[in-house]
Amino acid sequence: MSNLLELGLDTFGDITEGPDGKLLHEAEVLRNLIAQGVLADEVGIDFLGVGEHHRADFAVSSPEIVLSNIAAKTSRLRLGTAVTVLSSDDPIRVFQRFSTLNALSDGRAEIILGRGSFTESFPLFGYDLNLYEELFEQKLDLLSTLIRDEVVTWEGQLRPPLKKQRVFPRLDKELVTWIGVGGSPDSVVRSATYDMRMMLAIIGGDPARFKPLVDLYHRACDQLEHKVKPLGVHSPGHVAETDEEALEQLWPHFKAFHDQLGRERGWAQMGKDAFLNEARHGSLYAGSPETVAKRIVSTVKTLGLSRFDLKYATGPMPHGTLMKSIELYGTSVIPLVRDMMNS
Repeated sequence: MSNLLELGLDTFGDITEGPDGKLLHEAEVLRNLIAQGVLADEVGIDFLGVGEHHRADFAVSSPEIVLSNIAAKTSRLRLGTAVTVLSSDDPIRVFQRFSTLNALSDGRAEIILGRGSFTESFPLFGYDLNLYEELFEQKLDLLSTLIRDEVVTWEGQLRPPLKKQRVFPRLDKELVTWIGVGGSPDSVVRSATYDMRMMLAIIGGDPARFKPLVDLYHRACDQLEHKVKPLGVHSPGHVAETDEEALEQLWPHFKAFHDQLGRERGWAQMGKDAFLNEARHGSLYAGSPETVAKRIVSTVKTLGLSRFDLKYATGPMPHGTLMKSIELYGTSVIPLVRDMMNS
């Protein structure tokens, strides 16, 4: 398994603090994100996923444009989304943007598709939240057809049909496609049904609790007579020289992010004990390179993963701190993980 294991990073392009402690303009955050992608390529990281959001605390609303810029400055880093909110987008335009990115990056593009845990894009683009499930299901069906067939005939209930339609640019290399799964068995079966890779978003609690979903994916693939595709996990974390430094750096920013969502969604504010418990026993991979590597290996072995993506940016953590975390992840965590997997 270790020879196949990929280790990546994810970011939502969180609005970060500048040297004076004030929040940066989105434009500067975007420019800093390009530098983070270039560094990820230089230090040997396998993948960078960039999220799509349409709200004030995140800078990235057009991840494909950001990824194209990074592609032009890198040579080996695979580039994708975390996630593409397909429900509020046009599958044909999604295909065109990613087939373009795949061409420009020489086959390094990936899509991670999601329904969207943030729903700001639905009213922004004129979609009815009451059709949350139907929109994703039908758009996924059309996108999977576009990826599979050069000449597309397709019919659904939420848009006009296509008859013998060709969509350009055509793919000349595989466009790797994942479905992001937050814990719904229906989403697991959907990944198997559409013969796509599955990316588990594990953002809290013991990662082992997701083992039944992995087993369900294997059973569904077996029943459908589909080959089991690579499985991945996306979880938050932060790397510093020591455990104490990593936790001290991350805590105020992690709390700020959690509490902001809590005010919107009715959660309690995060306490320090809950944060430390998540870092020691849950799905928060924060610590020294040795600590983070050990916890990644445990999750990879427990769930039988082919990819682990660390969401390295959470809340307004400064750009310089993020750059150091990326450097340590590439130069220290990844070699340690590979050594542990081979031992």
